Amino acid sequence: MEEYHLRRKDKAIVDRKRMLDFLEGQKLVTVALSKDGKPYLFTADYGFDRKSKSIFVHCAKKGKKVDYIESNPVVWGQVMEDLGYVQGECDHKYRTVQFKGKAELVTDLEEKRKALNIMIDRLEDEPEKGKRELIDKSGLKNVLIIRIKIVGLSGKESLPKKKRPSP
Repeated sequence: MEEYHLRRKDKAIVDRKRMLDFLEGQKLVTVALSKDGKPYLFTADYGFDRKSKSIFVHCAKKGKKVDYIESNPVVWGQVMEDLGYVQGECDHKYRTVQFKGKAELVTDLEEKRKALNIMIDRLEDEPEKGKRELIDKSGLKNVLIIRIKIVGLSGKESLPKKKRPSP
């Protein structure tokens, strides 16, 4: 991934395993797309496949996301954990992993099934019930899956200051 100067190196997450663990543990991703010099941003729940370093989202079979991806598959995304505003410090605490990726529309039915299984396992309280209802009944042909193959990662965090003992 292209390197850019991070002013606050003390906030950088440099451990790749930590970044991948973080991607596995969150539920929402925001993805930036561009077509003809016009940006478009969407947020969605997602599934992450560590082995292939891919993020999966599902969406409508036609629409803005599809048009943008077909025009330009290069995306930038972010997964963020909001740890809250810190009163009296004028600061907000967070963890974030950003990524560069290449998006593609998944057409293979088995790949769709795999992606939906990953998403349902992560998001549903009763995954087996969800799989029966969401995969078997809806039919894989009617589902559009976007795979974002991650080609670069960076991370940053701002954590609460440790309480200092009174003087």
